[in-house]
Formats: sequence, C-alpha cells, structure tokens
Amino acid sequence: MYNNLMNKNKIALINHGCAKNLVDSELMLGLLAQNGFNITLNDDEADIVIINTCSFIHDAERESVQSIIETADKGKKIIITGCLPQKHKDELKKAVPEAVAMLGTSDIEKIVEAVKSAAQNKEYFCAISEKPVYIYPENVQRQQITVGASSYVKIAEGCNYQCGYCIIPKLRGSYRSRTIENIVKEVKELAQKGVSEIVLIAQDTTAYGIDLYKKPSLARLLKELNQIEGINWIRVMYTYPSMFDDELIDAYANCDKVVKYVDIPLQHSHPEMLRAMRRPVMDYSEFLAKLREKIKGVAIRTTFIVGYPGETPEMFEHLYEFTKQAKFDKMGAFEFSKEKGTYAYTLPEQVPAKIKKQRKNKLMKLQKSISLEINQSFIDKQLPCIIESLTDDGTVIARSYRDAPEVDGLVYIKTDELLVPGDIETVQITGCDDYDLYGVIN
Repeated sequence: MYNNLMNKNKIALINHGCAKNLVDSELMLGLLAQNGFNITLNDDEADIVIINTCSFIHDAERESVQSIIETADKGKKIIITGCLPQKHKDELKKAVPEAVAMLGTSDIEKIVEAVKSAAQNKEYFCAISEKPVYIYPENVQRQQITVGASSYVKIAEGCNYQCGYCIIPKLRGSYRSRTIENIVKEVKELAQKGVSEIVLIAQDTTAYGIDLYKKPSLARLLKELNQIEGINWIRVMYTYPSMFDDELIDAYANCDKVVKYVDIPLQHSHPEMLRAMRRPVMDYSEFLAKLREKIKGVAIRTTFIVGYPGETPEMFEHLYEFTKQAKFDKMGAFEFSKEKGTYAYTLPEQVPAKIKKQRKNKLMKLQKSISLEINQSFIDKQLPCIIESLTDDGTVIARSYRDAPEVDGLVYIKTDELLVPGDIETVQITGCDDYDLYGVIN
C-alpha cells in the first residue's frame, strides 16, 4: 500500500526566499527521492505541494502567503515548511486550514513523515521545534532544483548576533557549522557532477568554525576547497565586517580559485545608527581601503537599510555621502521592515513609509550612476567570465567574477564559438549599460 501511495502521489516543491532556503528545499527533495517518492517540477500536475516559505521581511512573507493561497485555490494538499510556520505556528494553521502539514526550520528531516501522512489522508501533521536547532542532514543527497554552472553550499546555519532589525536568530536558532570534511566531500561530489562554481552561504560565513574549531575557520576552509579539482571558482557570500580578519584577507588574495569578490552587508555608515542597529561600529572607509589594497581587482558588494527607527535626515545624508565616496561595485538598499519579535519593533521614532521610500530611491539612483561609471571603465578590457547559458538568437549569457548569481549583473557575449556552460572564458568587453556588460570572444 505504501509503495502504491508513493507512485500515485506526485510531489512538487515551491521555494521562496534566500539561497539558504533553496538548499533546504533541495535537501527535502533529496530525502523524498531517497525514499522513492514521485517528484515533479510542475506543481500544476502535483497532488501534494510543499511550499518552503520565507519570513525575513513583510514583502517576503506576503509572497509566501500569496503562493499558499494560489496553491490552495487549485485544491492541492499543501505542506508548509520553513520560516513562516516557525514564526507563526498555530496562527498559520488557523489562517490556512487547507494545510495538511507544517514543518519548522530545523525539522526538514520530518518531510518524509509529513508526505506519507498527506498521501494517506491522515490528520494534520506538525513538527515545529519550539527552539530551532538546525543540524545539516549530511547523509542526504540534494536534489538540485537549479542545475547549472553554479551551486550553493551551505557551510553553517543559525546566527549568534542580535541585530536590531533581524528575526533570523529566533527562526533559525544559534550558529552551527558543518565540518570541513563534510563540506569538502559535498564540493567534490558537485565537481564530479560538472559544477564549476560553488557559492558558500550561511547567515554569516565569517563566523564559520567558531563553534567547532574554537576560532574563525573560513580561511582554512577556503584553502582546503581551493585544492579540489574540477572546481574553477569559489565565491563567498554574507560576510560580517568585524570578523573579516587579515588571515581571511590573505586567503582571498592568495587562493587562485577564490574569486576576488567580497559580499559584506554593512547596513549603515553612521556610528549612532550602527549602534542602534546593534551592529559593529568601525571605520568602514579604512576597512574598504585595506580590502582594495590587499585583494587585487576586488569587487565589493554591500547592502544598506534606510529608515531604521531614529534615522535622522543628517544620518541618511552621512550614508549617502559615504556611498558616494566608497563607490561600491554592487549595492542594494532596503527600507526598514518592522518585524514583530525584533528589538527594533518597539523602538520609538519610527520613520514614515514615504520617507523610507524616498531615501531608498535616492540611494539607488546614486548607485545606478556609480555602477554605470564602473562598468564603463571595463570597456576595451578583458574579464574572466563563467558561461551560464545560450539564447535562441545565439547570444551567450555569462557572469564575470565580479557578479554573483541571481543578485548581480550579467555579461552578454556575441561569438561564433561553441561555448559550454560552466567554462571560464576571457571576454573582451565592448559595451555596457547601468548594470550589465556586453562583450565578444575573439
């Protein structure tokens, strides 16, 4: 009967949120595949739909809720996983009576039980740990949703910081690193599958290893990964300014496969605002100068939050001038989102929505001009690029080492050569727009 249910019920998964969520989705699909379930990439033809949700900010939450409503309207059996059930628990079940199961952020290994329960039309299945403790299921082969030149590798989960605006520690628990051995093993397997670029992710990659090895160990991990054959590029996301020490800078500078790209969300520049956000107060200008001096050709990406409670016009102007001087290669700005359960939720001096929007638009307009100026500086120069895909009209879509997948720009190449996704090619840049580059391969 069990095998019959597995074959009869098609299962699909809809993923929302960050790359860390994507890895969890792929792990759940891997668990289901190992247990013989019938997985489809088309949720319209599925009987059971897993919706892995995000609840980081209101917009992400709204997107997840909309997906749940649309799936319920199609009459599917819905299993809700991830941040939304972890955050709202019983409230969510009342709001979505159609849900047949819910799993919390650290309960993804229960997905097989949840699907079995749904397939057998049993009563509501719930596994939401009161205090999430995420342990990476090392025995699971991820079933990758996105197959291409790059693959995300989660090196840790959870967070020990208490940034004023962030709900993640409550949703994901304390920081837990994977062992170097397990990460190396996974990356070797990805290399054998033809993955060319690995992208290391965690809530904070620079804290990697403190819990296991009693000191920050990202530099050590990078040196190990740098030796793996078949991997061409190693990219690191979500670093933290006060943890970016000299040993890590040296690893970036000297490991040939580690791309010279630093993703470091700074969130603000004004000391009082950083203090209010519960972020490190340090001289970012000096730090950025050091990165650019020590890591040749480095591209620096950051994000800022505007409209945090208490942000005065003078504080925003400080951020604007800092951005103008710093000339970040990549930058994103977000309006402060008031999240229940965070320190900032009850703070006085909340900034009106209209002001937040104006500040974000002003900052992004500045960044747009900076990005164009930087892109123009690459015309007539050569850049190493990873081949992503080919379009019907013969255009090759690629990314330079300066661009992370999904969040940064692209390089559009005209060539008569037959190029293979995943290969690294030297591209002559011939033109640009605000965020993308155009080039040829001679």
